[in-house]
Amino acid sequence: MQKAASTRSTSLKLDPDIKERIQKLADSQKRSSHGLMVDAIREYVVKEEKREQLRRDARLAWDEYQESGLHVSGDEVVAWLKTWGAEDEQDAPTCHK
Repeated sequence: MQKAASTRSTSLKLDPDIKERIQKLADSQKRSSHGLMVDAIREYVVKEEKREQLRRDARLAWDEYQESGLHVSGDEVVAWLKTWGAEDEQDAPTCHK
């Protein structure tokens, strides 16, 4: 685990049930509840950043499609994927209008 160059304390208000569940997990993993929460928050932020990037990429792809009309159909992609690993493996389908 890599620590930030500078850390700041923050306060979280947890309901008793979740606090107890976190403590049980921490105990079973022989870790502190603080360390468990820090790791969980870090993993959540990374996951959400990736999800947000996917949304941006999808929006850009949609905008590009709306502008150009270029696409590959689902059936074309499925047919291409079925050739993967076969002797007659095909190249990826090309975009068209």
